[in-house]
Formats: sequence, structure tokens, C-alpha cells
Amino acid sequence: MRVIVIYSMLIILTGCTGLPEGVQPVQRFELNRYLGQWYEIARLDHSFERGLERVTAEYSLRDDGGVRVINRGYSEKDREWKKAEGRAYFVRGQDEGYLKVSFFGPFYGSYVIFELDEQGYQYAFVAGPDKSYLWLLSRAPELNTEIVERFIEHSAALGFDTDQLIFIQHK
Repeated sequence: MRVIVIYSMLIILTGCTGLPEGVQPVQRFELNRYLGQWYEIARLDHSFERGLERVTAEYSLRDDGGVRVINRGYSEKDREWKKAEGRAYFVRGQDEGYLKVSFFGPFYGSYVIFELDEQGYQYAFVAGPDKSYLWLLSRAPELNTEIVERFIEHSAALGFDTDQLIFIQHK
């Protein structure tokens, strides 16, 4: 019985680090180029960012080889900034845009970069462990309309509900 409980816990703890069906992480990923500040341009709604505007993510190296993640967003309702600090680690290899991220305890979720501006690392399409998590990130608070449209088309083709996207205000 104890083995079943341990096995069940392992499935629960690792079950959120899988890839959504049809989503493939970018290859030839370079973490050092990805580090720094990103602006959230669009996302699917979820409880931990609900109601937040001016959302940013800051990525930096940790002493243990992982990535320090600081997400910030402004709540108009509460009239205050919200901040969450987490950590991320590569799932398979450092040359693949496939990480697991945790903001509390031993629980990790997938962070899958499935499209990236390879030239300048100026935008990224990011998914979570399933198709209810989706983000469009940019190095600037605004992004070219063509890229936003490609994000919507590509994400819809993969099965994400792009009709539910929330576009973030940064003013």
C-alpha cells in the first residue's frame, strides 16, 4: 500500500511538467539570451494572475544553476503591486525551451517556449502543462500586430482557446 501512495505522489508531483498535445519546445535555446525582463502581452486567464495589469517577468540565474523568476503585476482593484518569486529548471536539456517552474513547494508546472524570435529574443510564445495556460511575452510593452496575429493563429491551430485571450495594459 505504501508503494502505491509513493507512486501516486510522484505522478502528482511530476504530472504538471508534461507537454500539451502537439506543442513542441524550441530547440537551440540560449538561456543567457532569454534572461532579463519580459512584458506579458496576452494570456489565458488563471487564478494566480487574475485582475493583474502591467505584468512583467524577470528571469535571472540562480546559484544552483536554475533560473530565478520574479513575476509582478498591478492590481487596479487593490491598488497595489503583486509579486511572486519562483524557480525554474530545465526538464531535458539546456538547449531546449522546456523548463519546469515552481512558485511554491515541490510543485512544478511546465514552461514551454514553443516559438521564439531566434534573431533577437524579442518575443516568445509560452505554454504551460496543458492548453489552459498560454502567454505571449515581449521585451517591450507593445508588440508588432503581425506577431500578435501569428501568435493567435499558431496557438489556435494547436488547440488553445484564443477567443479567451486577455490583452494586458502596460500604461
